[in-house]
Amino acid sequence: MTTRDTGKELTVPEILPILPLRNAVLFPGSIIPIDVGRKQSVQLIEEVVKQERPFIGIVSQRDPKTESPGHGDLFEYGTSARILKVIKLAKDNYSVIIQGVARIHILELTELEPYIIARVNPIVEIDVDAGASGEYFTTEKSIEIKALVQSVKEISKQVIQLIPDVPNEATTLIDSVSSPGQLADLISANLDLPLREKQKILEEFDVIERLREILVFLNRQLEILKIREKINHQVQEEMGKSQRDYVLRQHLKAIREELGETDDPGSEIEEFLRKIEEAGMPEEAYKMAMKQVSRLKLMVPSSSDYSVTHSYLDWLTELPWETTTEDKLDIKEARRILDEDHYDLDKVKKRIIEYLAVRKLNPDKKGPILCLVGPPGVGKTSLGKSIARAMGRTFWRISLGGVRDEAEIRGHRRTYVGALPGRIIQGIRKAGTSNPIFMLDEIDKLGNDFRGDPSSALLEVLDPEQNGTFADHYLEVHYDLSRVMFIATANRLDTIPPPLIDRMEILELPGYTRNEKFQIASTYIIPRQTRDNGMSPESIRITDDALIKIIEGYTREAGVRNLERQIEAVCRGVAVTFASGKRKRKIVIRPETLPKYLGPEIFIEKTPIEPLESGVATGLAWTPVGGDIIYVESRMMKGKGGLMLTGQLGEVMKESVQAALSYIKSESATYKI
Repeated sequence: MTTRDTGKELTVPEILPILPLRNAVLFPGSIIPIDVGRKQSVQLIEEVVKQERPFIGIVSQRDPKTESPGHGDLFEYGTSARILKVIKLAKDNYSVIIQGVARIHILELTELEPYIIARVNPIVEIDVDAGASGEYFTTEKSIEIKALVQSVKEISKQVIQLIPDVPNEATTLIDSVSSPGQLADLISANLDLPLREKQKILEEFDVIERLREILVFLNRQLEILKIREKINHQVQEEMGKSQRDYVLRQHLKAIREELGETDDPGSEIEEFLRKIEEAGMPEEAYKMAMKQVSRLKLMVPSSSDYSVTHSYLDWLTELPWETTTEDKLDIKEARRILDEDHYDLDKVKKRIIEYLAVRKLNPDKKGPILCLVGPPGVGKTSLGKSIARAMGRTFWRISLGGVRDEAEIRGHRRTYVGALPGRIIQGIRKAGTSNPIFMLDEIDKLGNDFRGDPSSALLEVLDPEQNGTFADHYLEVHYDLSRVMFIATANRLDTIPPPLIDRMEILELPGYTRNEKFQIASTYIIPRQTRDNGMSPESIRITDDALIKIIEGYTREAGVRNLERQIEAVCRGVAVTFASGKRKRKIVIRPETLPKYLGPEIFIEKTPIEPLESGVATGLAWTPVGGDIIYVESRMMKGKGGLMLTGQLGEVMKESVQAALSYIKSESATYKI
């Protein structure tokens, strides 16, 4: 049988070696490379190339997984092909370039070993002007073929335009093909179709039907490509900015590498994005953080703005926006802890227990603003720690003594060099939770000057109705302080502005009496100082009389701070004795042995004058650390009637003296003065 090829007649043998293809279909006129690796196929190629005009049959497998195809594993129709070039890639592995010549019908497989050999019947391509039976087409069919050819070419060109990376020569190649059959085979070979669909086209011998099938496939492919193009266009519009940013970042990365800046800011950006997603920020803070990340992407790491923005994002992502500690709402356990840490202070303990009870019944209750007022050393700060331990919360303390700048509370604006958030936000970050026990120590010692009034800034912090949206100048976003339990401490109330007092619940801690100091020292101070100074209870014992002597003769205070210092001094002295090896038995501290450790008695108790002489009056002097009885003596002498006052008398005492003198003058006749 003969077929035409560029003007020359080629004879296709009736007996052909068959090369099975797994996932491809070869069309007449197509040139394709195939890799040959199966043992049978390798042997076939090695023997066929020795012939002068090597012809083989190319037939597709029904199942690509079949390793050694036989009867029934191959399609009945394939393509005769000639081998143009064979390239040896490795041992038993070739790359073969083949060209399809004509369709063939597999009549029977004559041999299966060492490779497949079949008897075939070449199929002659029907002339474009003749029908399937050889009769010539009518004018109507000729017009139909021309219309189909024109439609196929037009749609093929549209498909080519929508497929990226297709060379412009493809359109020229389509225009150059005049034969309808060759055009159908050319396009079929390049269509993205399943193997069985391509095999169906190969087995269609009627050119008109073949063109119709290809036209259906082309229209379907065109619609798919149009939809894909539309989707890509929409995606590009939506993601155009991010893609441009990505390209710019890649260029920026290359520039940094050329400059030797090895730090990869991209990893920091990714880390910030991760932290932002995990921080649980409110919407306002989230938008601000994402905006700053976008700015950071465009900055050079060596610029000053980069470090400012980097620090700001550090603060935003490190703040505990949603991190909280779970409150211990066991009333009995809380009462035990408070009693264990502090003697007396029943009023304060009662208030804390009430808060826990309300919190247990209403978890959304906002934290109270307590202000513990009392003289130094009565346990205000340590009481705050005990409250935190009883509630299971984190404790954080800041000292407000001497703070004069409003920015210490509200923070500095980021336009300033070295700007930082205020002490409140700093404390929240260091506490690591959004509901700590926050102690504002020495609130009565706040100052103010030209830089602002910090007490005014505290009005928002200490107002339960406002601190849910606390605004720090540095953060520029609101932070919720309503879950924080604030506890302020003060020695006196008269130096605290009235609006600030109005926002707090005042709990007074008066000075301790002698009996209370005795109980505190026995229960808390002596065991603690014995332990802290490296001794056991079997090493030292301070008698009750000695303890009372220390309280009355060596300390004169409202609290117990100096009392603890004196007891510590006694323990240190005893520790020296034991460390020197001079004593191994328990040392008992009695009143008469106190001077050995503490020196002479500081405060000697005054004995009242009995009976009171004429001209001597008793008075009571008050100080923040306690009071004392004083004696006021007066003497009369000749003179002009003037009054002389000596000593450090207060205004009230001076007024009392003037009132007494006025009374004497008014009653001088009665008393015959």
